[in-house]
Amino acid sequence: MTRNWAGNVEFASELRRPRTVGELQELVARAEKVRVLGTGHSFNRIADTSGVLVGVQELPQVIDIGDPGRHGVTVSAGTRYGEITAALQARGLALHNLGSLPHISVAGACSTGTHGSGDTNGPLADAVNAITFVNADGELVTLTRDDPDFAGSIVSLGALGVTVSLTLDVQPSYEISQVVYDGVPVDRLQSDFADVMGSAYSVSAFTDWVDPEVMVWRKRRELSEPEPQWMGGRLADGARHPIKVMPADYATQQGGVPGPWNERLPHFRLEFTPSNGDELQSEYFVPRTRAAEAVDVLRALGNRFAPVLQVSEVRTVAADELWLSPSQGRDTVALHFTWIQDEAAVRPVVADLEEALAPLDTRPHWGKVFEADAATLAERYPKVKDFVGLAAKYDPAGKFRNEYLDTYLPL
Repeated sequence: MTRNWAGNVEFASELRRPRTVGELQELVARAEKVRVLGTGHSFNRIADTSGVLVGVQELPQVIDIGDPGRHGVTVSAGTRYGEITAALQARGLALHNLGSLPHISVAGACSTGTHGSGDTNGPLADAVNAITFVNADGELVTLTRDDPDFAGSIVSLGALGVTVSLTLDVQPSYEISQVVYDGVPVDRLQSDFADVMGSAYSVSAFTDWVDPEVMVWRKRRELSEPEPQWMGGRLADGARHPIKVMPADYATQQGGVPGPWNERLPHFRLEFTPSNGDELQSEYFVPRTRAAEAVDVLRALGNRFAPVLQVSEVRTVAADELWLSPSQGRDTVALHFTWIQDEAAVRPVVADLEEALAPLDTRPHWGKVFEADAATLAERYPKVKDFVGLAAKYDPAGKFRNEYLDTYLPL
């Protein structure tokens, strides 16, 4: 049977892998139920179906740069970010940001709201300026930023159809130098949050919420010599992994050594698998204005996390206008949790975490472990009603609906 990357979800149907767009269209048109599985980096049943489970990785790969000044780069849905970015870098071009893993597919990442970090950087989906998908009738539909349905079509959770390609904005290539600081007092995430997170193009702070010190990764476009002391911390004396006890072999180059954007913005290298997936993940998004309050809540829960938490990461994401994006309409702080792979032990902790964060208007990540119900999601994501209507427009018979959508985005 097919499983997700973490191995905690076994899908009900065998994976079908069409080799042409025409074959995909025919498969979708004939099926009663369809869902799409990307690289499997979701940690819940968002991709599951009792019908046809489709993978798009074997469709012809497309990385069409064309005229980057007018359109950007058009890529096939199943292409991994690491493959796209290498092709762009070879042409002297770049994307605005990347996630932690270059191994994820562009369509899967965008459709679930995956993001990188940076005060001025929107999520990965914010770079999309056009999308082509197969609708419930097996027809190709293309939407661009000029279309009124566009803002609801990118972070779509697979509810509109099967994405075939996306066109992404590009910019001139740039270099990044990555430096890591050990021993930054966790208090600085409250008293100096803006200075910490605004200190580089992309910033991540790693902690277990018990240790009084955090590790901060700063990815800078300014290629100056790194300071030996910063924010009460010290420049790392070697390479680091986000989880302190793990070897840093798979991490991207650190130590302030300049390099291409695509080899520094991810935390992990494309040529290595960063872990075996023996984990669960949750992530919560709070308004940037509530950052200090969120840190206070998490520090108070540190001992509750201790038996099940491997590491937590704090990042910032700029506001966007995509309907189901976790950063829709507000600058955002992303609070990520990597748990041990023991769902029975993790679920009660997640419930306590969500209860504690609830007063901060917290939004859970669509593709990870969460406890929120449909009413809570509709309250926290103000465009849910609009999105449900949009999905019904493109899929009136519910071909792309599954138990996950029926539970969290009911008609």
